[in-house]
Amino acid sequence: MNPKIEKLVKQFAKLPRLGSRAAGRIVLALLQDKTGRAESLANALLDAATTIRPCPICGVLTDATSQSCEFCRDVSRANGQLCIVRDLSDVWTLEKSAVFHGRYHILGGLIFGAAGTMPDDLNISFLPQRIKNENIAEVIFALPNTVEGKTTQHYVMSVIGTDSGARFSELASGVPLGGDLDYLDDGTLSLAFGGRREL
Repeated sequence: MNPKIEKLVKQFAKLPRLGSRAAGRIVLALLQDKTGRAESLANALLDAATTIRPCPICGVLTDATSQSCEFCRDVSRANGQLCIVRDLSDVWTLEKSAVFHGRYHILGGLIFGAAGTMPDDLNISFLPQRIKNENIAEVIFALPNTVEGKTTQHYVMSVIGTDSGARFSELASGVPLGGDLDYLDDGTLSLAFGGRREL
């Protein structure tokens, strides 16, 4: 295989949920396409890589020229609800299902000592101040129903503290043990949000 093609396949294969076989098919499709798709993709990737950054308030990816993301700017979402999620894909899943209309806070992962992910690696320390600044009445945990998810949830609750005035809740029915939001359908997410229980 040509070294440049091999290098490209290896880069695609590093992406989540893409193995080397799927990466090879993508690279071949792009390189053999005559419509300029490869150049368009390269330009879009370069543009996004140089102009997109995490929102300094919630962690949602947004344009570097903005002070905050569209969720933090939207006054209709200042309804006192803050949903704690692991990553941006969880925000996209919840937005697609249209079950939540408050604001988000992305942790950027889960506490997982075996993988070397510790509390200081996550977007947690600013949470108490954010809850105070935005008059948050309810903190909703939409983290995976796993040991790491529960560990992270308990740690975040301890950082926020009970004197914040906010009540804590978590998604209820429909989220199986070990389940990720990515794999849940809209109906299941709606049930999970509607039936969330206070902690």
